[in-house]
Amino acid sequence: MQQHEITEILQRPVSQDLLARDLTRLAYVAKDGTPRSIPIAFAWNGAQIVLCTTKNAPKLPSLRHNPHVALTIDTQVHPPKILLIRGTVELDVVDGIPQEYLQINGSYQMTPEQRTVWEAEVRSLYDGMVRIVVTPTWVKLIDFETTLPTAIEELTARRAARA
Repeated sequence: MQQHEITEILQRPVSQDLLARDLTRLAYVAKDGTPRSIPIAFAWNGAQIVLCTTKNAPKLPSLRHNPHVALTIDTQVHPPKILLIRGTVELDVVDGIPQEYLQINGSYQMTPEQRTVWEAEVRSLYDGMVRIVVTPTWVKLIDFETTLPTAIEELTARRAARA
């Protein structure tokens, strides 16, 4: 997929709404060769998805070995809106707490007092984190209005050809 195609899809209003959500599902290949899919908070910086994790997270050796991942960001209403992203990761070990991590968790419903307690707990627990930066290499938006899953598009085309 060409970069201009990726950019065009990611700039659509539905994509932007999905990229403003808090949670994605990260799929990767684990050390034992089996697939994993985990929910994880994320931030969109306009070009890349940024995930943050602990320096001892079990997924890190797997991502170092195979940096190819897939992400799904979706809604839980009918019809669903779904943004599928494939990409490669770069791992960035940082001292302290990355701004993206604080941003990611900033949309949860916390009072200012709860936020202060939460942030103090985070700062006391982590001496550093790993930023998992995903650069999209392929994207697909499914909104069931203007775009459909590929298999449904194929069936629709076949039905139209028969008619």
